[in-house]
Amino acid sequence: MEQADQGAVRPDSITEVGEDAVMSVTVSPSVPTLTEEEQEELRDELLKLEDEVVTLSQVLAAKEKQVADIKRKLGITPLNELKQNISKSWQEVTTSTAYKKTSEGLSVAGQKATAAFTSMGSAISRKFEDVRLQSISNYFGIRSLQHSASMPVMRNTPTFKSFEEKVETLKVKDEKRSQDEPDGISG
Repeated sequence: MEQADQGAVRPDSITEVGEDAVMSVTVSPSVPTLTEEEQEELRDELLKLEDEVVTLSQVLAAKEKQVADIKRKLGITPLNELKQNISKSWQEVTTSTAYKKTSEGLSVAGQKATAAFTSMGSAISRKFEDVRLQSISNYFGIRSLQHSASMPVMRNTPTFKSFEEKVETLKVKDEKRSQDEPDGISG
């Protein structure tokens, strides 16, 4: 038990430092010692500066009140000021080079995406047309090409292969349905 007490800080061993102790601290040697006359001049200057600060604060407060009164008379509200600041900031943003470059980049990307979707739509339409023509030609016993030569790259993608399988499934179902109809004509 005594060993634990030796390493611990005990409350009664902490010394308190009061205002008296702070006042009795001597000036550090780096600060030059001033004569009584110099100290008195500095105190006077300090008092004058403090008075000036108070006066300037009062003048500033009066000017701020005057500004607020004029704005109120003109109908300028804090909300109007905020709107004007936001509008001005937005105008600065939209005229910045970074915004213009980003906007142009997004525009180009949008155009490319539109072109890609249009191309994809055309390719799908052609494929449906090929399937329809193949179905008609099979009905009449005419042998046609099974794949369109216009899409060699797209044909090898997993998405297209999946789509092609679904179309083939539809084609087989259509052929089976046309065989099951009594007159042999499918609708």
